Amino acid sequence: MQALRKSRIRKGDTVVVITGRERGKSGKVLSVDLTAGKVIVEKLNIIKRHTKPNQKVKQGGILEREAPLAISNVMYVCPVTQKPTRVGIRRLEDGRRARFSKKSNETFE
Repeated sequence: MQALRKSRIRKGDTVVVITGRERGKSGKVLSVDLTAGKVIVEKLNIIKRHTKPNQKVKQGGILEREAPLAISNVMYVCPVTQKPTRVGIRRLEDGRRARFSKKSNETFE
């Protein structure tokens, strides 16, 4: 798989899963890995990890944690309409770049 150079989804965004086992569920993005083209979404795609006790994890056992999802399988949720939307980039009057919702045409952040 080819590495992504850029993504419109960032850490802290609210996204909804559009395909797969977790389809329809939404959550906050915890991290974005552009080289692998993956995102980790809070409380979604939970896996069980059998872990031995070590310096980092004092208590071993079966731990549950989030597994990465492909960026193509999640979609940004518009803060205005609360629906999945595509994200565009536009220049503001002062020259800064800002993301905007293609569905509601609202600029955010």
